[in-house]
Amino acid sequence: MPEYVAPLNDMRFLLHDLEYLDKLVGLPPYRDISSDVVHAILEAAGSFASGVLSPLNQSGDIEGAKLGKDGVVMPRGWHKAYQDFIEGGWTSLSSSEDYGGQNLPQLVSTFVEEIWNGANLAFTLSPMLTRGAQQVIASRGSDAVRRMFLPAMVRGAWTGTMVLTEPHAGSDLAAIRTRAVRHTDGTYRLHGQKIFITYGDHDMAPNVVHLVLARVEGAPHGSKGISLFVVPKILVNQDGTLGERNDVRCVSLEHKMGIHASPTCVMAFGDNAGATGYLVGEENRGLDNMFVMMNAARFAVGLEGLGISERAYQHALAYAKERVQGTDISGDNSDRVKIIRHPDIRRMLLSMKSRIEAMRALSCSVAVAMDLAAHHPEGSTRSQNQAYVDLILPVTKGWFTENGVEIASLGIQIHGGIGFIEETGAAQYLRDARITSIYEGTTGIQALDLIGRKVARDKGQAIHALIDEMCQVGANLEREEDADLTHIGKALHASLVALGDSVQFIIDTYPTDPHRAAAGAVPFLELFGIVCGGWQLGLAALVAKRKLTESSNNSSFYVNKIQTSRFYADHFLCSAGGLAQKIIQGANAVLALDEMHF
Repeated sequence: MPEYVAPLNDMRFLLHDLEYLDKLVGLPPYRDISSDVVHAILEAAGSFASGVLSPLNQSGDIEGAKLGKDGVVMPRGWHKAYQDFIEGGWTSLSSSEDYGGQNLPQLVSTFVEEIWNGANLAFTLSPMLTRGAQQVIASRGSDAVRRMFLPAMVRGAWTGTMVLTEPHAGSDLAAIRTRAVRHTDGTYRLHGQKIFITYGDHDMAPNVVHLVLARVEGAPHGSKGISLFVVPKILVNQDGTLGERNDVRCVSLEHKMGIHASPTCVMAFGDNAGATGYLVGEENRGLDNMFVMMNAARFAVGLEGLGISERAYQHALAYAKERVQGTDISGDNSDRVKIIRHPDIRRMLLSMKSRIEAMRALSCSVAVAMDLAAHHPEGSTRSQNQAYVDLILPVTKGWFTENGVEIASLGIQIHGGIGFIEETGAAQYLRDARITSIYEGTTGIQALDLIGRKVARDKGQAIHALIDEMCQVGANLEREEDADLTHIGKALHASLVALGDSVQFIIDTYPTDPHRAAAGAVPFLELFGIVCGGWQLGLAALVAKRKLTESSNNSSFYVNKIQTSRFYADHFLCSAGGLAQKIIQGANAVLALDEMHF
């Protein structure tokens, strides 16, 4: 089985040819960043992914995490891999220098996260959640809580979790019952049970820092009565050393479809005197505070969809290049050929490849916008970029992960019957990918957020601004004296018309008939993602054409870029009209059919 190889060539293309790295040069935190430094980081990340994480992916899936008498035991090799991960400085790339971080751009961290996800998704979930927990504590925690937990979390000595779900409260967090009792020393004692807690316990690090949603006694009902607490597995002494075990334990592990090496825990808080917790922010503002982590996690889960797509593609491509089966359908000779010669195999591979490149480019644009929104000196530029991030975030979560599931499934299809056999490895990618479109809000929840909060609320202001920008790219493509680029431009233009019509339908319909708008929410998210992908690949085609004109160096790479963009236009942008039909007309049957007739 081939090991994962980081797609560094495409990453360099985005950094330099599309000039995404240049957009950050001059920002105060990144004055010392250089191409050489970024290249070295990505190359080292690729080496670690291929040499350490990727070889553990299948063995970890087979062995799985186990619950022992002293807690969760990780598969063989995982403890050593995590210690190497810490020593390599990979836990602190984009963390603040105030707590020992390296303060690198989100752009760099985004590429590295994709690499980890491609190499070993189950491993990557722990550092991803730790980064999110850091962000919440850094932005909303008291000085004392930040000093107590952040230095160890930033260097990776302790890991972090997000503890939300209860047996009766999944996406409906307003229904949670875990309670918090005020204590005389200013801390709280938590009592309750939580489920689906990723890396809620493990033996890779001595302490796990839980961010827990609970209700303080006397709090209002519903979402307005939820508070957020830091609850460590091991209590921390005044000098920063570890003290007594907190009243927190893993009760059981869930038996899952995939990511078997990632422990998904049922956690009990306060079976005895109560689990000691430290309030984050104000009482009854827990959801607002937790959404700092949830938004970061939603982008990170989108990168999981991207990373596992790349892994599935590499595996399928390697198999297609070596598997001999059948003869060429032209009938020119009777020699058996490698299956990559068959048109349908090529179609499936290009379907995988083109969407991967579209997602990677779009994630790159979002990461740069995050950096600009956080650090640009001009307030208007910060606001403009934050509006773009807010608008696209449901797409990077929903569209990326849905693509990941379909791309992993195509990988099995390319393998044929042997892809259904676990030893091949292709099936694991689909099993692992399936949770990503559910994590951190299902695709349906992301779509409702998109049409309600991101489109209808501002009457389409943010999305119309983006459509105008994408229209300019389409016009530039149509002006090119190149048949492929002109064709891509026309396809992008047609898809933008369909998107514009759908946006207007959402704006007109949502305020008075939200059920009708919601019936087409997921197709709208898909349409928006497809068009954004076409926009990014259109930009890539324009740059590739310019590079071909300027020099013959790396010509095959740039030709490939244009051909991939053309394929995407012909196979995905062309679906925009049908999706618009679903959005605008498709609600009729959805709403008309009585629930008794399902």
